[in-house]
Amino acid sequence: ATPVTSPFAPPQETLIGKYGEGTKLIYELQDQGGELLALRYDLTVPFARYLAMNKITNMKRYHVAKVYRRDNPAMTRGRYREFYQCDFDIAGQFDPMIPDAECLKIVHEILSDLQLGDFVIKVNDRRILNGVFAVCGVPESKFIPACSTVDKLDKMPWEEVRGEMVGEKGLSPEAADRIGEYVQLHGGLDLIERLLQDPQLSQNKQAREGLGDMKLLFEYLTLFGITGKISFDLSLARGLDYYTGVIFEAVLLQQEKEHGEEPVSVGSVAGGGRYDGLVGMFDPKGRKVPCVGVSIGIERIFSILEQRLEASGERLRTTETQVLVATPQKHLLAARLKLISELWNAGIKAEMLYKKDPKLLKQLQYCEDTGIPLAAIVGEQELADGVVKLRDVATREEVRM
Repeated sequence: ATPVTSPFAPPQETLIGKYGEGTKLIYELQDQGGELLALRYDLTVPFARYLAMNKITNMKRYHVAKVYRRDNPAMTRGRYREFYQCDFDIAGQFDPMIPDAECLKIVHEILSDLQLGDFVIKVNDRRILNGVFAVCGVPESKFIPACSTVDKLDKMPWEEVRGEMVGEKGLSPEAADRIGEYVQLHGGLDLIERLLQDPQLSQNKQAREGLGDMKLLFEYLTLFGITGKISFDLSLARGLDYYTGVIFEAVLLQQEKEHGEEPVSVGSVAGGGRYDGLVGMFDPKGRKVPCVGVSIGIERIFSILEQRLEASGERLRTTETQVLVATPQKHLLAARLKLISELWNAGIKAEMLYKKDPKLLKQLQYCEDTGIPLAAIVGEQELADGVVKLRDVATREEVRM
């Protein structure tokens, strides 16, 4: 078996079936021995496999690594075929909604600290969705296709989603209309209470369980003080089929709102949920380990931050170099090499230009371009006096030492 760090994973039937409509985006390949492999599509399935293979029943971990999608790239929106994800997961048997609330707290903390602007974290539960489908007269065999269609509500108006449900997914127009009454709802504790009283939904066991847990979750999120950014949203479905309970997705909102309209979404930057059945699928004895986790889309966040930097015209310091070793005259390469070696040995991050006789102006310009704060200058006079001239690049102040 390949270790957890490997981007290769055997595309077992169980696994392929769990990615919903994402299956067509999996990179499949054959190795020299003809074994069928696939490049990993996310970090969740390899994590579940790792827990099962090593018989781990309890773990909290984060993992930053590359994943692969056979997608049509859209560079400006931060959609790539090879990109980094940052996942954190809590695996183990715990009381309901405590680890789930912590995952949402962490997403809230990350998005607040990165100052990406306004955001909302949508929350729903697969059991509530399945309950909605059941009471609306959808046969169980069509739950998953209905789910992947509802998931498009953030990109398409209800009319189009309804059309796809009836036209492509074979739902009856009546069922589609009844689903529409539910999936366009969003709110907070008040909505949860209202649905718990709903004469049809409250009759469904799955929906009742999901709503009970959702109420608990909102109580914990209130204690964490983050409900202002959380929305219980019945249209949230998440396209992946391995979710079993609570699901969530963090969406950035556009700054410019037209005359008091609802803020527009820029796109999803994080998503996750509870997947209690996944580890059991990889365990030969089918032993289950309950898990909940989140994936942060690093590339998408980067592309937003880059666009913002470009618009503001700010310079971003892209190096940790503390000092550039510079010389003002020719034939002083030896002095630079000796000084930089001393600095390196002392653990100071130093650079020099890879030229025998660079012009001083060029060296100082390099400091300005890259954001190196100091220049250590050794000229003939400094060598004779046994000193180094240290120059603050921004203020142009100099001291001899």
